[in-house]
Amino acid sequence: MNDAPLHLVLSLSDWLNLFGHYLLLSLMSIGGAISTTSEMHRFLVEEHHWLTQSQFNDSIAIAQAAPGPNVLFVALMGWNVGLNAGSYTAALAGVLVTMIGIMLPSTTLTYLAARWGHQNRELLGVRAFKQGMAPVVVGLMVSVGIILGSAHHSWATDWPLWTLSVVAGLVIWRTRIHLLWLLAAGAVVGWFQLV
Repeated sequence: MNDAPLHLVLSLSDWLNLFGHYLLLSLMSIGGAISTTSEMHRFLVEEHHWLTQSQFNDSIAIAQAAPGPNVLFVALMGWNVGLNAGSYTAALAGVLVTMIGIMLPSTTLTYLAARWGHQNRELLGVRAFKQGMAPVVVGLMVSVGIILGSAHHSWATDWPLWTLSVVAGLVIWRTRIHLLWLLAAGAVVGWFQLV
C-alpha cells in the first residue's frame, strides 16, 4: 500500500458522512472507542482512502502512548483527515467532527440513563442492578490492581506494598476520608520509597 501523503478534496457531504459514521460508532463502542477501530479502519482507510495505513496506525499508537483518555486516537484520526484535505483549519474541523461524533451519542445516552436511574432509584430493578453491579466493579478494580501490582513485583518481597494496599482499601471502605488525601499519602510514601 502506498503511504505517501494524501491530497483530499472533501465536500460538505463528506464531512457529514464522517460525522454520521462516528455517531453510529459511538453507539457501537460498548468497550470504549478503541473497540470500534476495525470499523474505523474499514471506513477511513479501505473505503474512502482518507487516511493511509501508516496514519491510522500512528494515530492509535500516539494516543495510546500519550497521557489521558484513549479516545484521543479519534481526534488524531480526524486531525489527519483534515491535514490530508490540505489545511490546519480542515484539521481542526476533522478533530471536531470526529470527537463530537464519537462522544455525543454515548455521553447523552449515559447521562439520560444515569438521570433516569437516579430518579427511579427506589424501583426494585434499579436497586437490584446497582447492588449487583457494585461487587462486579469492585472485583474488576481489585483484579486490575493485582495484575498491575504483580507485573513487576513479587508477593514475598513486596509484602509492605500489599499490606499498604489492603489497609488503604479498608480505610476507603470504613471511613469517610476523601480519596485525594489517600492519594496524597500514597505519593508521599512512594516519594520517600517507603514501599
